[in-house]
Amino acid sequence: MARTEELSDFQRGTVIGCHLSNKSVRHISALLELPRSTVSAVIVKWKRLGVTTAQPRSGRPHK
Repeated sequence: MARTEELSDFQRGTVIGCHLSNKSVRHISALLELPRSTVSAVIVKWKRLGVTTAQPRSGRPHK
């Protein structure tokens, strides 16, 4: 499975905006052409932490 780019802050904000407009995860996924799992993960992270920005990771970055 290939790694992809991280979502931009704008994309994450768009996911949350759609969620606040009572759109379903499936509808948001189709609208933004993102996997349902990604949309769900952004929403869960926003509900739990209150932020949508990418958090720093521990460890050395890949080459």
